[in-house]
Amino acid sequence: MSASPTVPAVLELPGAAARIREYNLRTGRRLAVLDDDPTGSQAVHGVSIVTVLERSEYAAGLAAPGDTCFILTNTRALDENRAVALNRTAAHDLYAFADAAGATVEVVSRSDSTLRGHVLAEVETIAAEHLAVTGRPVDGVLFCPAMLEAGRFTVEDVHFAVVDGEPTPVGQTEFARDETFGYTSSNLRDFLAERSGGTAVVHSLSLEDIRVGGPERVAEILTAVSGLGWVIVNCTSYADLEVVALGLQHAQDAGKTFLTRSGPSFVRALAGIEAKEALGPADIAIDRSRARHGLIAVGSHVGLTTRQVEAARQRGGLVEVELRVPDLLDSRTAAAHIDEAAARIVAALPVSDVLVCTSRDLVAVDGDPDASLDISRTVSAALVSVVQKARAARPAWVVAKGGITSHDLAVRGLGIRRATVAGQFLPGQISLLTPDEAPAEVIGCPYVVFPGNVGGPDALALVLDRLRAATEGALA
Repeated sequence: MSASPTVPAVLELPGAAARIREYNLRTGRRLAVLDDDPTGSQAVHGVSIVTVLERSEYAAGLAAPGDTCFILTNTRALDENRAVALNRTAAHDLYAFADAAGATVEVVSRSDSTLRGHVLAEVETIAAEHLAVTGRPVDGVLFCPAMLEAGRFTVEDVHFAVVDGEPTPVGQTEFARDETFGYTSSNLRDFLAERSGGTAVVHSLSLEDIRVGGPERVAEILTAVSGLGWVIVNCTSYADLEVVALGLQHAQDAGKTFLTRSGPSFVRALAGIEAKEALGPADIAIDRSRARHGLIAVGSHVGLTTRQVEAARQRGGLVEVELRVPDLLDSRTAAAHIDEAAARIVAALPVSDVLVCTSRDLVAVDGDPDASLDISRTVSAALVSVVQKARAARPAWVVAKGGITSHDLAVRGLGIRRATVAGQFLPGQISLLTPDEAPAEVIGCPYVVFPGNVGGPDALALVLDRLRAATEGALA
């Protein structure tokens, strides 16, 4: 967004990311990101991802001052009670690890850039565990759902998503009509009131505060926040987020404690990570011992995913295996249908890339979000079973399309316990993970986390083009 009479020019602070990193190193801070599906790492690289909720793995991912570690909770796929219980366990163990190690762990509750998820419940649970373990209350929550590369930003407290090239208030998008996490408000003050029943105390960092007042003004506002007040972060650029991160550090030096509820972009600023060029074929390591072709598993049902799958089909070179959702939901037919699909994948991988896709007819239960979640879990479990059975064929690579799909396939389908984010296929979007701790047949298999709601219509085809080029180069 360009400067206008009502929007001050962006404040670019030279060396801001380096200053943030230096502070984290000097103060011994680590950044633990509780990610409610595995798509939060899209803006970062060179950081760890842990898929199991074990204190020993947290210690490995947060071993050194300044480390950032994403911990996949997948709570967007759970009902609120289960999500709260999981966050309670993870937060308690993180703060206990920090206490035992004499370290400081800052917790980010990373969630959807279009506002879907257990927003207040998860944050309130983490704050309660912070108080229980450390004896110190949390003063406030920085609320920053932005995902700048995907066109999701906040101005005058209104959150926007670019849809078909036009900035659109998120309450007017398909995401607001989500079966489980639907909402009506685009203004984040109203959104928090909607979710909290009007009990949330809300503050705001305006673009004028950030761009005219700089880190000092941000710190002034943050030091006045207490009682778990929510602070909306307006932003349209990474420079805005870096100013906020520097202001937060000033507030921390003054003794304030904050949690963060954010989309992907703010994590990069909080960690002081610089941008990285998009991955090309030469950046993708393909193990020569693997099959000559890869597997694309699609579970997302948003409209953009359907268009992306169609564009990939038009590229050709795909054997398609459809998982029919009605058959998966019928206990009399589910097992045989899963076995048949896995056998077809194993037979096809030596000669072709394979697309396994759930049927596009969305089965939902109107007015019953828990029932809709149950259906999603059943379908996801079937896709996991198919990939478990097919992974012995050692696909050259795996692409998982959809947030819940990406988590379930990483954890249960492929058995990945820890991985490193190698980078992204598009600026700030679509991460490539390198498995570090996984079964032998999975080590050396590049794993692509492709959310359902990012990229243009040709994005999946672009990812496949680069993976195919890398495979051809490695196996030539």
